Amino acid sequence: MDIVILLLPLLIGWLLDVIWGDPARLPHPIVYFGRAISFLEHNLNNGSHRTLKGGVVAVGLIAVTYTLSWWLLGLLSPWLWVRIMVEAVLIFYCLAGTTLIREVRMVFEAADRSLDEGRRQVARIVGRDTAALTDHEVRTAALETLAENLSDGVIAPLFWYALLGVPGMLAYKMVNTLDSMIGYRSERYRMFGTVAARIDDAANWLPARITALLMVIAAGRPGLIGFVRCFGPRHASPNSGYPEAALAGVLDCRFGGPHDYFGETVYKPYIGSNERLLTSEDMRVATRINRVAEFMAVALAAIVRCAILI
Repeated sequence: MDIVILLLPLLIGWLLDVIWGDPARLPHPIVYFGRAISFLEHNLNNGSHRTLKGGVVAVGLIAVTYTLSWWLLGLLSPWLWVRIMVEAVLIFYCLAGTTLIREVRMVFEAADRSLDEGRRQVARIVGRDTAALTDHEVRTAALETLAENLSDGVIAPLFWYALLGVPGMLAYKMVNTLDSMIGYRSERYRMFGTVAARIDDAANWLPARITALLMVIAAGRPGLIGFVRCFGPRHASPNSGYPEAALAGVLDCRFGGPHDYFGETVYKPYIGSNERLLTSEDMRVATRINRVAEFMAVALAAIVRCAILI
């Protein structure tokens, strides 16, 4: 019975995500994370010592997120079922598996109707300029995002939940939000966001590689580990290349190449070598792999969490 109670928050939270996806019409912790980051960046990202100030902001927000959530859950300890439901809702907020799959599916459905629709739809989930993308580039961008965000939006939160519980999961989401808002190499963020970007790299190092491993196992292709080891390190990011390489290997396709960001062309190394056109069947295979890998990650997180707590 104790094990069942330990696993209930994870099971309920994950099932809520599977059923509903991102609760767009409900207050979301990430929105408040973003507001806090934006406020501090606006007031502190100026003058001298920007790297130091950005580092204090990043470390401080992560520490506050962990501490406050740990304190809140501790206060709820006398009311077991209240705590279980609060933890379940927080886990629900931290997972993005269903929303990710839904958005990628919508990109392919839109692209099947017209190129313009595909460009507009993929712009919702990628940071690159989409106005001049070809049909193949629209589909490639969606699948690259699917692979990368399986790690950032599903496996990494579960990894930190397994080690540090719900407070660790929320702290990871703050890390990820900091990186997505200020972890850029642009003139504005290069100094202020450098610590946030390095923390994100460290927090995702092992989860990204676990994601790639789970993907090739989910596809029944463990032999692709060599392919992942070959192409994964070629990405500019120390982490994103590994899940992308896993998916490129499974689909026998090629990711990467030139992308436009804010009017500037950025050349990314190719991951994979088969420059074939992608189809909606590839999307269906990729989303199925994502779901299986996610299920395995939930099971592993449950096992590790129980081993730590019992």
